Amino acid sequence: MSAQLKVLGFAGSTREGSFNRQLLRAAAGLAVDAGLTVNIIDLREYALPLYDGDLEEREGLPANALKLKQLIASHDAVLLASPEYNASVSAVLKNTIDWTSRPGGAEDPGKVWNEKPVALLSASPGGLGGIRALNHLRAILLNVSALVLPAQFALGQAMEAFDEDGELKSTDAQAAVKGLLAQLAKWAAVK
Repeated sequence: MSAQLKVLGFAGSTREGSFNRQLLRAAAGLAVDAGLTVNIIDLREYALPLYDGDLEEREGLPANALKLKQLIASHDAVLLASPEYNASVSAVLKNTIDWTSRPGGAEDPGKVWNEKPVALLSASPGGLGGIRALNHLRAILLNVSALVLPAQFALGQAMEAFDEDGELKSTDAQAAVKGLLAQLAKWAAVK
């Protein structure tokens, strides 16, 4: 690949010490080999009210929803790291998808999730690595017409998975993430 493909990355957790934010940063470091440049954003910087159809009707899309839609539209693909809260996705992640899937005003780039290649990651202190949340997230994203990669990566025992530099300790985990990123690059290149 001659040009780096641009990937928007964000975690569905706003906690400073989030394992999913750590996993996202580790994945971004591995993405260069796949020809990807990952632009990581923090959803805390794009605070949104809880989705409310009446609010949307009265005021339109919140400014941060429009900014997020423009970011999604300006990237070739999306890399999402989802925590697992009570066997599902976090409220902040679901709310972000809800708002960014809505039509907006004149500056709105349109249906930004439509055919957008998306790769899913998850990290959890539990043994399943957040896999149950990824199943729910996949269903949500498919509903908004995203192209969700069949492969995904779930990291269990996350409290022991990173070294002091924030890199994945396991070479198997590194290889799995690299494989996922290589697939994302292929999908983004043909999109």
